[in-house]
Amino acid sequence: MEKQSIILPEKGKQNILITSALPYVNNVPHLGNIIGSVLSADVFSRYNKARNRPTLFVCGTDEYGTATETKALEEKITPQELCDKYHTLHAEVYEWFEIDFDIFGRTTTTQQTEIAQDIFTKLDKNGYLIEKTTTQPYCESHHSFLADRFVEGQCPRCQYEDARGDQCDRCGNLLDPFDLINPKCKIDGATPVPRDTKHIHLLLDKLQLAVEAWSSKSSEEGAWSKNGRIITESWLKEGLKDRGITRDLKWGTPVPLPGYENKVLYVWFDACIGYVSITANYTEEWEKWWRDPENVKLYQFMGKDNVPFHTVVFPSSQIGTGDKWTMLNHLSTTEYLNYENGKFSKSRGVGVFGNNAKDTGIPPDVWRYFLLENRPETGDSQFEWKYFIAANNDKLLPNLGNFVNRLIKFTNSQYDSIIPDYSTKFADPGFDAFKTDINTLLKEYTDLMEAVKLRDGLNKAMAISARGNVFLTHAHLDNKLKASDPEQAAAVVGLGLNLIYLLASVFYPYIPATSKSILEQLNARFLPIPDHWQANDLKPSHKIGKATYLFSNIKKEKEEEWRALFGGTQAERLKKEEEAAKAAAKKAAKKAKKSEKKGEKKGEGVEKGDAAAQELGVGKDSVEAVTDGVEQVTLPTS
Repeated sequence: MEKQSIILPEKGKQNILITSALPYVNNVPHLGNIIGSVLSADVFSRYNKARNRPTLFVCGTDEYGTATETKALEEKITPQELCDKYHTLHAEVYEWFEIDFDIFGRTTTTQQTEIAQDIFTKLDKNGYLIEKTTTQPYCESHHSFLADRFVEGQCPRCQYEDARGDQCDRCGNLLDPFDLINPKCKIDGATPVPRDTKHIHLLLDKLQLAVEAWSSKSSEEGAWSKNGRIITESWLKEGLKDRGITRDLKWGTPVPLPGYENKVLYVWFDACIGYVSITANYTEEWEKWWRDPENVKLYQFMGKDNVPFHTVVFPSSQIGTGDKWTMLNHLSTTEYLNYENGKFSKSRGVGVFGNNAKDTGIPPDVWRYFLLENRPETGDSQFEWKYFIAANNDKLLPNLGNFVNRLIKFTNSQYDSIIPDYSTKFADPGFDAFKTDINTLLKEYTDLMEAVKLRDGLNKAMAISARGNVFLTHAHLDNKLKASDPEQAAAVVGLGLNLIYLLASVFYPYIPATSKSILEQLNARFLPIPDHWQANDLKPSHKIGKATYLFSNIKKEKEEEWRALFGGTQAERLKKEEEAAKAAAKKAAKKAKKSEKKGEKKGEGVEKGDAAAQELGVGKDSVEAVTDGVEQVTLPTS
């Protein structure tokens, strides 16, 4: 599809504003992060654009906060340099996965400062902010206040050992760092001590009634995901409490109050404002998207751990300003994608991270297909290598790949790539059931996509393709049919090629490179997703391109190879490989020595020993040589 220069809402049209959760800048996203927000949002964005709706897809890196300061210290660079480095890395990962943002921005901008400070100032003016002296964890080891998430310990509610001071990843409850059992500083392991400091708090309790009324209406009208509704209702039922929105840091949005020159806005307060400021970096007319609730629908995509910030905190801030805002319409949240019956771990390097996926040599569309087919919409799902391989070999190849290839090949060979005149039998009643089936499936597909049921939408697209395979089989399309009933054969070819044209559109949101390949093979422009399939968009006499394979078979033995490769940290993987290499070298050296002794008895030991050494790579530097080889093939640290 062709890109517009600047996308703005249009009166009288269905205007769609889409955001995916801003990834934190200081790490590499893994597959769970990708399916949880950016890939899901990308599918919905592509779908709406394929329906010719003004659609803006906004994302970017969340760059402020303690985590950035700390990581910058570790890498001995400035926070800005760190953000520049990781923003580029994130952008490269998403570009490889073909995530088609309209803007992939960042929160370290002038627009972010201006908009966040404007919201803060209006909340203060309207009586929703208050100064409080609070007790915060302080690390006496490196002389700094600690952000809540940099205190770790045991969760007092579910006893999870690695809970953070702001939230437990296992039970999802928000925590205070001093609630933790055996709290430790994440940076150096010291036990933090309580120390007083002044901060500004947002009076969420004063906004509760307004937020309840809004969320009740929005969750019903916008059909929020079930887990999103449950999490939000749980927060509201427990009762909102004031929460600090400033921190003792240098790296962040400055607090626009006298006496707060050495403090910044807390990242969970201003991160969601990043959606607005990134849009403002995209266009000076950003308010047409963010201040027009009558004409713009906002769809937000995220993992379930981000829900409260999007359904309580940010809406409270919007309501509290008294300004007119485009507010959340549909909330699409996912559960967790786990890795081989365990969890992805950034710290331990377990699982496939964004910058590793391309090193497998498997195209992005296969990754996209598998992740979307297993999107954790209603419960946790698993990434397992055997199912990943099966998704390609047993689903994409024999279904979509087979249907497209067999028919385009047939047209190339039997009609010299020219679509035959299929008009004579196009309206034959014998084809009515086929056309009806396709239109029924198309209606089900669009209904699912409108409801943001992305996994089911993909399955429905596969069902449309499968119906095409059945059509060709039942029609007995071959050389004999062309010879005995050329008009019937022409009608089958014409209908089949037009179905392939439709498939290029319905699969476009999911596997865009495959869609592009189909269009090239058809020698046709992109067809917007229709409400009703007419089956005659490709006309007789149209010359199509040459058939090429959409997918390639993945060897079964790759399963164990990849499982071993992505089963632990880079250091652990390298250690295992080095140990294996050393063991192999030791065994080879032993064998060579044995051969040498044997050769001495026969007077030919040197030649055989050297020959063995050359063949097996054995010699005085054999271990180092094998180790060097391991280092060359090992994937970069994720």
